Amino acid sequence: MALVPCQVLRVAILLSYCSILCNYKAIEMPSHQTYGGSWKFLTFIDLVIQAVFFGICVLTDLSSLLTRGSGNQEQERQLKKLISLRDWMLAVLAFPVGVFVVAVFWIIYAYDREMIYPKLLDNFIPGWLNHGMHTTVLPFILIEMRTSHHAYPSRNSGLAAICTFSVGYILWVCWVHHVTGMWVYPFLEHIGPGARIIFFGSTTILMNFLYLLGEVLNSYIWDTQRKVHIIRQEGPPQVSPGCC
Repeated sequence: MALVPCQVLRVAILLSYCSILCNYKAIEMPSHQTYGGSWKFLTFIDLVIQAVFFGICVLTDLSSLLTRGSGNQEQERQLKKLISLRDWMLAVLAFPVGVFVVAVFWIIYAYDREMIYPKLLDNFIPGWLNHGMHTTVLPFILIEMRTSHHAYPSRNSGLAAICTFSVGYILWVCWVHHVTGMWVYPFLEHIGPGARIIFFGSTTILMNFLYLLGEVLNSYIWDTQRKVHIIRQEGPPQVSPGCC
């Protein structure tokens, strides 16, 4: 029996994302007042994705509780649709985008924080909020993947969806630069056009890799659990008296 029920964990994670989003939006930063507002930052978009995803998880849990034993086929069909949406969101958005934000942010931060998170931001964003946006996303999504099995879509449709998201965000970043003359992320100012094309192409490839990583990780976790469950049901192997 789990120490903390997964339904309680999902509610707690959803509330934490709501708190992070509210605190982030309450900060009066100059960048929030410029073209695109908070929506030009992948970190903010990811926070919204995670909050919506865990909101769907909580809604799925509530629907499952309400429809349990009811025998209503229409309610069961709606629940299956909700579960399918939950699984699709984890596979295509929540896992790859969440892991991408955490990994890329901290890699660039370790190399030169001024390129992605200038020290000036410390005057606006407290440390706990920074970790809420760029650190806890990873353990939260891994906890969800560990506590519930998620059915991945077909590989072609999943990769097509994450590619569409990646290219869409890149085009959005380029549009913001076209309108304002400023790049969303400081490090883009310091590299040439060719390097930007390579960087944007690499991020799309990385997103695809993270999608595949999530698919493999999900299969590994649940195949392992299934084997453990079978072993527990069957008991330890019987040893014949004649064996050494």
